[in-house]
Formats: sequence, C-alpha cells, structure tokens
Amino acid sequence: MTSSRIEDYAMIGDLHTAAMVATDGSIDWLCLPRFDSPACFAGLLDTDDAGRWLMSPVGSGKCTRRRYQGDTLILETEWETADGHVRVIDFMPVRDEAADLVRIVEGVSGTVPMRTELVLRFDYGQVVPWVTKTEDGVRAVAGPDAVLVTADVPLEGRDLRTVADFTVSPGDRVAFVLTWFPSHDPEPSPVDAEEALAATDLYWSRWSAKSTAYGPHKDAIQRSLVTLKALTYIPTGGIVAAPTTSLPEQLGGPRNWDYRFCWLRDATLALQSLLTAGYTEEASAWRDWLVRAVAGDPADLRIMYGLDGRRRLPEETIDWLSGYEGSAPVRIGNAASEQLQLDVWGEVLDGLALTRSTIGSGDDDAWNVQRSLVEHLADRWKEPDNGLWEMRGPRRHFTYSKVMAWVAVDRMIDGARSYDLPGPVRRWERLRAEIRRDILANGYDAKRNTFVQAYGSKELDASLLLIPRVGFLPADDKRVIGTIDAIQEDLTENGLVLRYRPQASDDGLPGGEGVFIACSFWLVDALIGAGRQDEGEALFTRLLDLRNDVGLLSEEWDPASARQLGNMPQAFSHFALVRSAFHLLSGDATTTQGRIPIGAGEE
Repeated sequence: MTSSRIEDYAMIGDLHTAAMVATDGSIDWLCLPRFDSPACFAGLLDTDDAGRWLMSPVGSGKCTRRRYQGDTLILETEWETADGHVRVIDFMPVRDEAADLVRIVEGVSGTVPMRTELVLRFDYGQVVPWVTKTEDGVRAVAGPDAVLVTADVPLEGRDLRTVADFTVSPGDRVAFVLTWFPSHDPEPSPVDAEEALAATDLYWSRWSAKSTAYGPHKDAIQRSLVTLKALTYIPTGGIVAAPTTSLPEQLGGPRNWDYRFCWLRDATLALQSLLTAGYTEEASAWRDWLVRAVAGDPADLRIMYGLDGRRRLPEETIDWLSGYEGSAPVRIGNAASEQLQLDVWGEVLDGLALTRSTIGSGDDDAWNVQRSLVEHLADRWKEPDNGLWEMRGPRRHFTYSKVMAWVAVDRMIDGARSYDLPGPVRRWERLRAEIRRDILANGYDAKRNTFVQAYGSKELDASLLLIPRVGFLPADDKRVIGTIDAIQEDLTENGLVLRYRPQASDDGLPGGEGVFIACSFWLVDALIGAGRQDEGEALFTRLLDLRNDVGLLSEEWDPASARQLGNMPQAFSHFALVRSAFHLLSGDATTTQGRIPIGAGEE
C-alpha cells in the first residue's frame, strides 16, 4: 500500500484523464482512456500489486524539490543523492490520437543509478495483462485495453513487473512513453518525448497567458485555474469534481466517494471562477454541457452526470481493494446521483443566468429549458430533500435548499425583465416572495440570531454562509452577521469550518470527517462582505498554507493530524480559492451579477 500522504500527490493530465504522482516518484493512480474509466494504476488504494509506475534513484535519495514548470501541468521532481542530482519530468501531452504518459529522466550532476518499475493492472488492480517484448519496449494487452511502453533503455520482465536499471550523468535525458489504445485497434503512431514536451509546454503557456488574474495572490489563482482546466473533459466541456475515487474524509472510515463525475452545482462555481479570470471559452463549453445534460423532463433532473451527460451512475464497492490506509469500502459510481437536492435547480438557473449576463447566448432553447425547470420547481420547492451535502439520512427541509429555490425564481425574473424574454413574471414574483417568507419564518432562529441547517433544527451548516453571496440578503444584514458569528463559534475546529456536525445532523453514516476546505473560503467571502476585511485576509492566508508543495488542495483538512483528506485535487476547493482571492482584491463578496435583488413586498 502507498506510504504517501494525500498531500504528497501532484496531478498531471491531458484534458481527458489524469494521473497522480507521489513525491517518491511513483504514479499510483491513472484511469484510461478517461477520468471515469477503470484504473490501470490503483496503488493509491491498495498494495503495489494493484498497479503503479515507480521512477526514482536507487538507494537513499531524497526528494529535494518538486514544482510545475511555470503555469503548465508539466511536473518536475528532483532528488539529491550521494551520487549526484537527478530530475524527473512527468506530463501527459494534450491528446491527439491516443492517451500518452511521458516520463523523462534528466541527469543534473554526478552519475546517478536509477530504477523504474512498472506494474500494470487493469480494472482497478484486478486484471494482470499479457506482456510481450517489442523492438523498443513492451506491449501489454488485457481484454479491451492495450498499452505500449517505449523506452530509451532496455526493459525486462521480473515477477509480473516491467523493470529497468540505468544511470544518468549530466546532460543525459532518458525518455519513457506509455501509450494506451483499444486493443482491437491498430497501434498508434509513436510519440517523440521531446517534441511532446515542447508542445505541452506551449499549450499550457498559451492557455495561462489568457488569464486576467492579478494581485498578490496571482500565482495561487493561476495554479487553481490550471487545475480546474485539467479537470475538464474537453470533448464535452464537463468538469469532474476530482480525478480520484474513495480517498477518505476520515482515515480508516467509510466516507469514501467516487468524485469522477460532473455535479450541476459546480456549474455556477466553475462559471464564476473561469469568467472572473477571463476564460469565456471554457465557461461557454461548460454552459453548453449543462444545457445538454439537463435537457428533457425536468422531473428527471439529476444532481450529477457522467462526463458525457449520462444519468445513471450506479454505485458499487470493489472488495479486492483495501482502500487508502485501510479506508473501506472503495466505491465506484455514486448513489447520490439518485437523490433529490432542490438546490440544484437554483444552481443551474443561476449558472445559466450568469452566462447570459456575461457572454451572451440568450437563445430560445436555453430559455425554454430554464422555464421548464422553474415551473417544475414551483411544484416541488416545499418538499424535503437530501440537501447540498448529499446526506444519506432522512430527507429534511434544508434552509440552503429553500434559499436556492428562491435564487432559481429570482434569476428567471431578472432574465425575463433584463432581456425581454417571455414568462409569467408576476406569478414568479409572487412565488419568490412566498419562498422568502417561508425561509425567514422557518429557517431563521430569531432568539439566536442565526439561520439554521434545516427547519425545526438547532444545528448550523456552512452553506448558510452563501446567503449573501447569492443575493438573498445583504452581506451586512444583522441576520447574516449573526450567522457568521454563530458558525465561527459553534461550527469550526481550530478556526476552520466544518460542513456540519455529522452525528448531530443525522446524515446516515457512521464516523466523522475533517473540515471542508471550501467552507472556510466561504467564511472568507462572508467576512469580506461584512466589512471584516482584515479578518478575511488572515483566514485566506492561512488557507493558502494548507495547499501542498505544488499548490493543490484536496476536499478536506484534518486539524489534528495536519493532513489533507478526501479526493484530490478537489475542484470545489479550487473554485472557492479563486473566488475568495478576487473578492479580497475587490472588497466585494456579493453575487457576480453585483446586485441584492429583493423584490417589492418581500422584506
């Protein structure tokens, strides 16, 4: 089993899939040909026999530095050994005809003995391929999968592994290329590692040059934006929540989920982040994915979809993998896709409103889809649901779900009025006012001066920090201030914000979890909106320190052990970082549309 911490991993990718590279030079996770395919390297979740690719110095060399080349997704790992200094360059070329993974070993000083060990295991470590030698490497086949590995040094088989021992001196560059292709297809054209490196550098450098990020946190913003781009499945424009599955929210616990899918609520967050930094093309592609995914019967709206927009994501457990540090079960698929989460209607309609206001496209088809969604929501907003956090306990009337129902109707009213689009605006205004009165009557505890997680509950929820950001109340409203203070007092650990308290909230699962990184960024936003700029900036600086050495964040943080938890890297965390960084620059943490839309008679 891997001895690496979750924060020891860096990501490389090709806009179809991604690989996770540890500080010890081992690639322990790779799904081919795309994010949600079965893994051919699953050492992240079990023993070395589950699949990995090690590339490191022989002996007791120590990793002394790791970085991305500029604003790219090309990773450099350097070691100092008794024999000298060596660098390994890892990347995945932006895909042409096949999926490639390239590793280049470069000698810097001295003469360093190196070893590579490749363990290919398809179908999440279950299938050992048939491996044969080729003129310049090996070919591995197992069912539908085939892999070619070419190398500048001889490869040989030992104990169901492919290995090579070699040395590098100053100026030496030894290349290895792994190429996946369907086993029934002809072999793809060979890849020149150096040409691929130059092309990959050019692609990412040009992409990053389009960014409008600025200010003291520019580097942190841009690294998060590159990460979000890398989590994009470019054929459809969908963005996966994370490239991994089953990295635990509690070490040794059962809260292990598959995040290799596209959540609708991520639409608004992704759009805000990308548009704020000037990336209209990616925002447009994500908007188009969103419209395609939600088209059809509004009663069949799902909270998440596959990369290609498919709706069925059945959850199952993989019993032959022991899980990261024994955290079981390992899951593929996600049963939460069948849940009712009313906030999703609000997220979708807010996201589509945002694109209309910033990049245009008020076409009739998109508006008709929006009208269908809001009319369905009008009949369902009073129902209990599973909530933003996908709780597997009983359904409840979650306050944030009702707030987002209000957002859905509000954005439709604004769209109709601002762009002269057809719709029953007067009826929508009455509905918006009704939802607002319901929230203020049932979701707000006047005695404690705080909003609560669910109607009739005394518990708090970090999602309540978003109330001013979506425009439901002004950021300096006393009820918002009271909620901020209550969350700081009762829903934090060591100053960082929990999503909610699992046992008190009856979420249907045993055990606990760490603090949710994005929620602490939401607190930053809320503090800025409340005029507590210094407090918000201090928390933001502290959150930047939670990133690993190459600027990546997982889903959660364990204050007790000072370790990252959950799937890695987590889009939700990086969305939140980008937004908070820009809020610090502008001093404004309200909705991107820059208004607090309270209708007449709704106060």
